[in-house]
Amino acid sequence: MNKTDLQILVDIRVKEATVLFENGCYHGAYYLLGYALECALKACITKQVRENDFPDKKLANASHTHKLSELLGVAELKQKLSEQENQDDKFKLNWVIAKDWSEAARYEPVMKKTKIKDFFEAITDEQSGVLKWLKRWW
Repeated sequence: MNKTDLQILVDIRVKEATVLFENGCYHGAYYLLGYALECALKACITKQVRENDFPDKKLANASHTHKLSELLGVAELKQKLSEQENQDDKFKLNWVIAKDWSEAARYEPVMKKTKIKDFFEAITDEQSGVLKWLKRWW
């Protein structure tokens, strides 16, 4: 899997999540949108790998996680995140909402619609959305 594959997957997962969200399938929308964020962060990480270089084991191992906050560190975006949070209060709130996504959500039988709506907006907001910000760094 390469950077382009990951970028394509981001767009696919957002499209799928949007269809689910608009049709009241909120759990699936939440789950897929979180994976879109994960793929976006992993696309950012690919900038650290040069073609034909043997992969750094530490970077490779650290990249194999679903934890968004950890992937942010591996992508070397913590400082840029802090700068953006200082400039944009809405983005700061959006990251607070987004960072707690977990792939374990697929096992949650009950989720509040408001939580999922807030998550959806935090990711896809055209002005201060987390996904828009991440795309600047891939």
